[in-house]
Amino acid sequence: SIKDLEKLEDFIQANGFGILFSHDSHEPIASHLPFVLDGGLKHGRLIGHMARSNKQWESADGNQVLVVFQGPHAYISPSWYQEQNTVPTWNYATVHIHGIFKALSSNEDGENIVGLVTNHYESFQPNPWTADFTLDYNKQMIRSIVAFQIDVKKVQGKWKMGQNHPPYRRKRAANVLRELPGDNNRLTAQFMDEEIDTGIGTP
Repeated sequence: SIKDLEKLEDFIQANGFGILFSHDSHEPIASHLPFVLDGGLKHGRLIGHMARSNKQWESADGNQVLVVFQGPHAYISPSWYQEQNTVPTWNYATVHIHGIFKALSSNEDGENIVGLVTNHYESFQPNPWTADFTLDYNKQMIRSIVAFQIDVKKVQGKWKMGQNHPPYRRKRAANVLRELPGDNNRLTAQFMDEEIDTGIGTP
């Protein structure tokens, strides 16, 4: 597991489109949403918004929820290790955040949260767009969403990058991944290289 909060915060920033899990009186519920970490993991909160028609916010309000952030992942063939007594596996990186969900249903809250989330993701654009909440169209959009915050209570980060194998085997697998098509393969190889170099993902 990963204990370095700064590394986990960087991971969430790079993989901010997460899954919100909660439970109503009948069944589990999940929504795929963009999140922003406000204030860091130690004393901070996750913020976001969803469509008002998505009733998950009603049953989640005031209750514990789980948000999962998925990073790169890739299938690992035992043939890549070039040794006997190895088996197929899947390498991956993920962060789980447990916290209390709070709906922020006023228009003012909606404008504030939408502004924060938009500004965060627009900051990576060459010509950032800014929401103008004086426009009737944007006011209408705000009325159609519910903003929320999730106070962070527990953080779990896991980099499963073949740590049960010696470094030379992992390097062989990472080298194969780098030659395969697809961003997941390339990024998983980068995570494996970093783990080999720093030991961040040791069990």
